[in-house]
Amino acid sequence: QVQLVESGGGLVQAGGSLRLSCAASGRTFSSYSMGWFRQAPGKERESVAGISWSGDKTYYADSVKGRFSISRDNAKNTAYLQMNNVIPEDTAVYYCAAARTPYYGGSAGGYDYWGQGTQVTVSS
Repeated sequence: QVQLVESGGGLVQAGGSLRLSCAASGRTFSSYSMGWFRQAPGKERESVAGISWSGDKTYYADSVKGRFSISRDNAKNTAYLQMNNVIPEDTAVYYCAAARTPYYGGSAGGYDYWGQGTQVTVSS
C-alpha cells in the first residue's frame, strides 16, 4: 500500500501560481502512476492531470492544458502539480491518487489510493 499526503494549497489571486505536492510513503513510489483530481463544491470530482511511473508520459484535462504541469521526483517519493495562470474556476479541493497499474489517464476508477486533499481557492 501507499499513503498520500497533499500540501501546498491555499489562497491565490487569479493569474497567479501555486505548486501542489503529493508525498507518498513506501519504497515503491516509482512503480505507481500518479494523478491529480479536483472537486469543487456541488460538483463531481474531475480529472486534472496524470503521469506515468517513469514520468515520460503525461495526461491533461482540456480545462488545464497549457496552464498546469504535472511532474514527479521518484527519488523524493513526491509528485507535483504546478498551477500557473489560475482562474476562479480552478477553486476546488485537489486530490492526488496513485495507480498500481500503468494507467495515468483521467478516470478516477483507474486509481487505487487517494490522499485527503488540499484546498485551493482562487480569488478574482
